[in-house]
Amino acid sequence: MKKSEIKVIAASVIGSLHTHKGLPCQDYYKHVCGKNLVAVVSDGAGSAKYGKIGARIVCETICDILKNHPFEEIKEAIYQSVKVARGKLLLHRLNKGKSVENLGSFAATVVGFVYNGKNGLIFHIGDGAAIAFHDGDYHNFSASLPENGSFSCETFFYTQESWKENLRFTSLSDVKTIFLMSDGLTAFSFAKDFKKVERGFIEPINNFLSQEKVKSKAIRALTNTLNNPKAQRLNSDDKTLVWIKVK
Repeated sequence: MKKSEIKVIAASVIGSLHTHKGLPCQDYYKHVCGKNLVAVVSDGAGSAKYGKIGARIVCETICDILKNHPFEEIKEAIYQSVKVARGKLLLHRLNKGKSVENLGSFAATVVGFVYNGKNGLIFHIGDGAAIAFHDGDYHNFSASLPENGSFSCETFFYTQESWKENLRFTSLSDVKTIFLMSDGLTAFSFAKDFKKVERGFIEPINNFLSQEKVKSKAIRALTNTLNNPKAQRLNSDDKTLVWIKVK
């Protein structure tokens, strides 16, 4: 699809907890435009030694495989791309035993969007979230919500053996705007029951990014919004947002 038909602004900031502990930001994102637009956000698990590596590898692998893949076969391609990413981790130099059991050291969630100019598909493992608006009405949206396990602090990762069972899809048509985010932003973006979006957060970002024509200014403003002191106090986790506008 034509790059002129899309606008993508993205930013990622390190959480205050990681800053305090001297740890890097473990979120990663990537977006590409070939025959399809593909965007992915991955959150490396805080408990995983190499979570940032796991996040980077799955984002890059998914984008490479999906960008020119026939859309009618895209779900199978998503399954295959996650399998390829897992295979890369299996052979990674930091996976000393080259064993499936060691994939947990690279644990990361996945939330992504693929679009062919007409139809879209959200794919999702674990927490983080995606919001798709179909027009200018903030009540008219589709969402892929965070998924946790038996405990609120427990989620699912593409490095787990059960990744296929936890891979979810949301099909979209007539989509106009997409928000992809890591877990550090979900509390800002939704009401507590997840039935509504928090317009006080979502609407100003959407309005500004839609109107700002200079990409560097848009990225700087988004970064400052994610990194403001109030946001860091309310949630100390890393924060990543990929905003997409399609024509």
